[in-house]
Amino acid sequence: MLKKLGKNPLVIKLVGYAMAYYLLLVRKTSSFTQDPPNYVQDTKDQVPYIVSMWHGQHFMCPFGVPKGWDVRVMISRSADGDMQAICVKKLGIGLIRASGAQRASQIRKRGGMRGFMEAMRALKEGACVALTADVPKGPARKVGKGIIQLAKHSGRPILPSAVATSRHYDLDTWDRASINLPFSRIAVCLGDFITVPPDADDEKLEELRQLLEDRMNEVTERAYAVAKSGKK
Repeated sequence: MLKKLGKNPLVIKLVGYAMAYYLLLVRKTSSFTQDPPNYVQDTKDQVPYIVSMWHGQHFMCPFGVPKGWDVRVMISRSADGDMQAICVKKLGIGLIRASGAQRASQIRKRGGMRGFMEAMRALKEGACVALTADVPKGPARKVGKGIIQLAKHSGRPILPSAVATSRHYDLDTWDRASINLPFSRIAVCLGDFITVPPDADDEKLEELRQLLEDRMNEVTERAYAVAKSGKK
């Protein structure tokens, strides 16, 4: 019964709107810190770029988007993804409906190749593309190959990012999803750009995949430290 309800279009729409209004509540009741503080100006000359996030740590990311920027986020084709898509659209972010996977059959089912082409097109049009670097469902916080291939073929750099709140509830899920709580300190942290050469071989691609994984972990730790310290 719960599974049927979860696939009901009306239920999906209501939950999606509820998620958006909840995240707006968290934002409006919380202080907001950017690290580095001038990242909008500092990254302008790199637009369009690829924003890298971790699964389960991405719910507040729409609030880190500069006003007026064209940013499109990749969200899976699933009931959960449908809810998140409605939420993200309500918060003013564009959509690409697809997700990565571990096996080729799953990539086809989840629209991975179509999503890859849509992401390439979005970057060519001048939009930034945001996506989770780790592939569902696990292992958590292990960068997949998809985001590295997107950077290689598009010629656009990857920007590691993380958003954390001082008050949060962590779920016991594969992605260690963190539910952000109101009356928090929010920290948006960004790492250094990573560029993937168009002629990178398999060895170089793996080296850059590991580098992105390391920088994603570093920026995530920094976001939590900044949020909990309250420093601006």
